[in-house]
Amino acid sequence: MSGSPNIGRIVAASLIGTTVEWYDFFLYGSASALVFNKLFFPTFDPLTGTLLALTTYAIGFVARPVGGLVFGHFGDRVGRKTLLVLSLLLMGGATFAMGLLPTYASVGVAAPLLLTLLRLVQGFALGGEWGGAVLIVSEHGDPRRRGFWASWPQAGAPGGNLLATAVLAVLAAVQSDAELLAWGWRVPFLLSGVLVGIGLWIRVSIAESPVFAEAAARAGTAERAPIVAVLRGQWREVLVAMGARIGENTSYYVITSFILIYVTESLKLPKSVGLNAVLIGSAVEFAAIPLWGALSDRIGRRPVSLIGAVGMVGWVFVFFALLDSRSPGTIILATTLALLLHGAMYGPQAALFAELFGTRVRYSGASIGYQLASILAGGLAPLIATALLQSSGVSTPVALYVAAGALLTALAVAVARETKGSSLTEQPVTA
Repeated sequence: MSGSPNIGRIVAASLIGTTVEWYDFFLYGSASALVFNKLFFPTFDPLTGTLLALTTYAIGFVARPVGGLVFGHFGDRVGRKTLLVLSLLLMGGATFAMGLLPTYASVGVAAPLLLTLLRLVQGFALGGEWGGAVLIVSEHGDPRRRGFWASWPQAGAPGGNLLATAVLAVLAAVQSDAELLAWGWRVPFLLSGVLVGIGLWIRVSIAESPVFAEAAARAGTAERAPIVAVLRGQWREVLVAMGARIGENTSYYVITSFILIYVTESLKLPKSVGLNAVLIGSAVEFAAIPLWGALSDRIGRRPVSLIGAVGMVGWVFVFFALLDSRSPGTIILATTLALLLHGAMYGPQAALFAELFGTRVRYSGASIGYQLASILAGGLAPLIATALLQSSGVSTPVALYVAAGALLTALAVAVARETKGSSLTEQPVTA
């Protein structure tokens, strides 16, 4: 397949859409660590309230595999584009509604219940977003540069985190804590409505994946049950995808979400210290992810992923030691280098997952491998890390937890075959 002349538009549509969706998703995580414990769980001590807020945060990850299954099923049957538009509408609508929610002080227990319901919608939408966004780019682009092009939707994760953290950092800088709790926290959620409108305007203009269209034309009919087919014929690839995700996802949410809890509750520093570290680190990772993707086109998906995974095993201990210095500059350095290593795992992931599965089950296979791991890793990571900190009072158990996940990812990538150069129109590489 030659490179698409519209690849720039396809990449822009995927990147903007994933940035908006991750902005919505990460905004909730940051708000859980900073304000939701006080607004929706005010009858508990601060750390327990934070744990409860993070429990609702984790619930969004439970819904992600369901979204991956549903969107994957229809994405493999009717195409990628329609499902991408729907996922953006669902995510944006749920986030905008969060900005209108009454708090516990107004309606009591109904407030956290409504918050949890909207979080489930967020998770469901994001579960369908990732697979479609990376596949429509992978299936349009030049196979020789697939790692580079497909990594751009991956950059939407730090891009969305960058945007969410920047908005919260600005609000924290210009508002008092009282103003932030009273009404300021609603602003970034309501802003999502504008961002979704921009994303939809671009996303509806793109063409359907040519690889999917060709496969559908050859087959005549779509796979009736793509998820059954992928679990029956490519379950090993699903396990490889899950393993590749565990350490990457665990480390990311500890670095970007748990750090806000650790800096404020354990180190007793202003929340702006953690926010600024994540802000700068996310900006650097946003630029680095396409570079890691391009490197995977040259030396392979496995070597680049191993750089990130093995590096994270050692760096996470240095990361917490640097945080404990309480120096804002050192905390920024620790976070930035940690996110650079994360980018090495995350950048090649889109091309790797696309190359693992056949066209007629690719959306389902990539989504379920990606999203099932998100429950075990990202969804529970801030919750487990906070519980470990609460029980031990030190960061060492948290570092061991992240290192174990990164080691699992290194093993999964090491036993997988290299997929660089695979044709997406032919039988995929078997793991």
